[in-house]
Amino acid sequence: MDLQPSPSGRSSTVGRTSSFSVADSGGQTLSSVLNNPHAGKLEASWGWWSVAPPEFTPLTSTKAACDLTRSDFQSYVSSISDSYYRFEDIRNHTTKEQTLDVDNIGEALVACLREVPALYFKEDFALEDGGTFRAACPFTDVSENIILQEKLSHYLDVVELHLVKEISLRSNSFFEAQGQLQDLNVKIVEGCNRIRDLKETIRLVDTDLVDSARQIQELNASRTNLLALQHKLKLILSVNQALSALKLLVASSECAGALDIIDDLQHLLDGDELSGLHCFRHLRDHVVTSIDSINSILSAEFMRASIHDKGDKDSVILLKAKARASISLNGEDVGVNLDEEETTNFRDRLLPLIIGLLRTAKLPFVLRTYRDTLTADMKTAIKTAVAELLPVLVGQPLESDMGAERTVDADGGGLSLASKLRSLSSGSFVQLLAAIFKIVQAHLVRAAEVKRAIEWVMCNLDGHYAADSVAAAIALGAMVAESSQESNGQGGALPLSASLRSTSKVLSSPGKGSDAISPSNLSKNFRADVLRENAEAVFAACDAAHGRWAKLLGVRALLHPKLRLQDFLSIYNITQEFITSTEKIGGRLGYSIRGTLQSQAKSFVDFQHESRMTKIRAVLDQETWVEVDVPDEFQAIVSSLFDSEAIVSGSKDNAESNMTESYSNEGSQVGPVAQNEPTDSSSTTAVNAAQGKAEVIERKKSDAVTSSQSNNSNTKERGKNATQTLECGGVSYHMVNCGLILLKMLSEYIDMNHLLPALSLEVVHRVVEILKFFNTRTCQLVLGAGAMQVSGLKSITSKHLALASQVISFIYAIIPELRQILFLKVPEPRKSLLLSEFDRVAQDYKVHRDEIHTKLVQIMRERLLVHLRGLPQIVESWNRPEEADPQPSQFARSLTKEVGFLQRVLSRTLHEVDVQAIFRQVVVIFHSQISDAFSRLEISTPQAKDRLYRDVTHILGCIRSLPSDNSNNSATPNWGQLDEFLAQRFGAEAS
Repeated sequence: MDLQPSPSGRSSTVGRTSSFSVADSGGQTLSSVLNNPHAGKLEASWGWWSVAPPEFTPLTSTKAACDLTRSDFQSYVSSISDSYYRFEDIRNHTTKEQTLDVDNIGEALVACLREVPALYFKEDFALEDGGTFRAACPFTDVSENIILQEKLSHYLDVVELHLVKEISLRSNSFFEAQGQLQDLNVKIVEGCNRIRDLKETIRLVDTDLVDSARQIQELNASRTNLLALQHKLKLILSVNQALSALKLLVASSECAGALDIIDDLQHLLDGDELSGLHCFRHLRDHVVTSIDSINSILSAEFMRASIHDKGDKDSVILLKAKARASISLNGEDVGVNLDEEETTNFRDRLLPLIIGLLRTAKLPFVLRTYRDTLTADMKTAIKTAVAELLPVLVGQPLESDMGAERTVDADGGGLSLASKLRSLSSGSFVQLLAAIFKIVQAHLVRAAEVKRAIEWVMCNLDGHYAADSVAAAIALGAMVAESSQESNGQGGALPLSASLRSTSKVLSSPGKGSDAISPSNLSKNFRADVLRENAEAVFAACDAAHGRWAKLLGVRALLHPKLRLQDFLSIYNITQEFITSTEKIGGRLGYSIRGTLQSQAKSFVDFQHESRMTKIRAVLDQETWVEVDVPDEFQAIVSSLFDSEAIVSGSKDNAESNMTESYSNEGSQVGPVAQNEPTDSSSTTAVNAAQGKAEVIERKKSDAVTSSQSNNSNTKERGKNATQTLECGGVSYHMVNCGLILLKMLSEYIDMNHLLPALSLEVVHRVVEILKFFNTRTCQLVLGAGAMQVSGLKSITSKHLALASQVISFIYAIIPELRQILFLKVPEPRKSLLLSEFDRVAQDYKVHRDEIHTKLVQIMRERLLVHLRGLPQIVESWNRPEEADPQPSQFARSLTKEVGFLQRVLSRTLHEVDVQAIFRQVVVIFHSQISDAFSRLEISTPQAKDRLYRDVTHILGCIRSLPSDNSNNSATPNWGQLDEFLAQRFGAEAS
């Protein structure tokens, strides 16, 4: 169907010519009416609208206008009321349909799809296809064909009806858009016309006014370009000259001038002045190459000044060490410190090198290289010293005590380096360590001087002529280092020129960026980095020296515990002084070498303790508990125990004074030197002092041991300087051989405690252990009668018990002084635990002594009981008339004889207080036991009574002669039950 607008603006409809149903014709008429939204829909002739408009007649007003009322219009309202109501209904119906149509856009097609089979909507629908034709036209005769045609016509009408409805619903928007497009087309045509007019106006203005001004501008631009060209040519000339000068300066190692030229070229490269110049496309590469060359020159010169120009001090030290190893040579040691003038010259030499390396930000890298080189040079120097000194030192005679443990070829050949080191005597090994000490000290002093020079340049140049240069170099180097780190963090390695370019950009734009990357913060970080690497170089050198020294000690780790005290002390002290000196120079603790030294010192203490435990065990097992004379050396040891200052300070002075004579020719014994002090006067003092001190102590011990052994073997051949007792705190003690040996061992432990203060805790534990063992083993041998099996004694007598009591009492007496001396070096946190240990040991000795005294009392009690068992037979003989002996009975004589013997033994050996305590108990036992026994006797004859009287008085005389503290406050000594028995039985005769 086609919509053709009529001249009056309404739509006219052209219907189908084909024969369709009435419903189809009505649908086409409806679509023709609804197609044009601008046509009045109410003017269409609906089939059901046939009401004729009312005819109006002119109204003649019979009343004045002011008198009109609603009733005057009642006839008019009544005549049009039906038509008006019908109009309202139609209008409301139309509005409602339009609202429903707008809301139901698209539902018509859905309804169409529901009414028409889906077969007709397929994309591949084609009636010429056989299957499709049979499905769409399933007829068999003419009647079915007609019905099918009617059905298809109905389907077509439904589709068209719904399409027309959908089109009508969308027609308003379509025609509105079409009108807007027409208006837009009109406006576009008007705009094109105006543009054409403006172009013409501009052309006229350009021709009349602009051409002359434009020519002036072009000429001015040409002049500017010519000036820029002239500047470019001058720039090319200056850059070319700078490159030539740069090559000459690099070739002549003038690094400062070369860096100035590089800074100028880098500034040009960072700008845009050289951009586009093909002749300078390789300029950046030339700059990078020059910087690398300058860095190489500065690094090599820095290494030469810091390490390789220290002279032949190593050779001089080795030559002197060889001379001292072969003959005793006096002479000055090689000085390793620089004087003030040398220090100033050295700093002035390093100053330009450090400034140049700071400007290129390569100083941290060079310091890392310097650290590795210094460490390698330190190791090489130590290795060379060992290799050159070993053949000389191996040929020296060995000590007699260690010679059996080493076998060396005549020429020292055929042995590995470790075997040669083990074959050295302790003195030769100390000489080797002293030479190494000197060499290490020379290297470390030089390294410390380099460290101080760098710190002086970095931090202490206030007022110096180069202070500004150093500050600028640090700032530039900090920015270069920061740029390099950023480029590395981004995964790319930019050349130094790129870092310099980014550095210049940062410096040229201050104020941009955060405070974290400000120039001052970067300078501080860069300075801290340099100082850290500077310190690490000295740390690494000290660690290398500590490692080599520890390795030398480790090779001989099995030999050092077996050395004598003075030999081990010489090695320990020189190592300790080496550690102190290197730590003072390096500023960092050497934990590894301290651990090695501590381990070997502990092994030494353990070995010495084990050997002494074995020795004291053997001495105790062979002890016959015979009194021996005490040499004066042992008395000196005891005296020193009660004078702690003599142990702590006085012995050091004596040792050092004696050592001056013994070691005056040992010039090779060097000690540590303070970093800023002369070395000649102090290098031989520390080691010689320790060795002399140890030698004096060892000589004293050796004499004591010799004297003690001679006394043990033959007491009649004792030396002139000997006494029978050992004085301790004003009290004399009788000693046996094992007690003297233990005293000597305790003095050795005291020496180890003072000479090895770091192991004081270990020494105290060992002293407690040996004291416990001595007490326990003595108890087993004497009180437990073990000496009868291991020493061959026939019995344990009161003499043995008394001597054992004296030894135990002596040890108990010196324990407080021993504890006070040993605890001088013990750390405070551990003292409380060790104090309790010592208190328990002292208590054990006191209990042991009391048990010995109790044993003596028990022995006398047992002897009394033995005699009392034979008393009845003796009493029977008293009643015989022929018995007229005026002497006391055998019972009384034997008992008093044994008591008197015990008194003599104990009085000669034990202290008076102990003797009184023992016999006080014996007296009590005698009184009670004898009085009870005599009370049970049947005395029937006068002669028996007389014999009883004689025995009682004889026994009482013996009792009264015994030592007594007169605890009962009686006028009669040792008054007791036997006196009461005598008074009760004999009365006046007894009085």
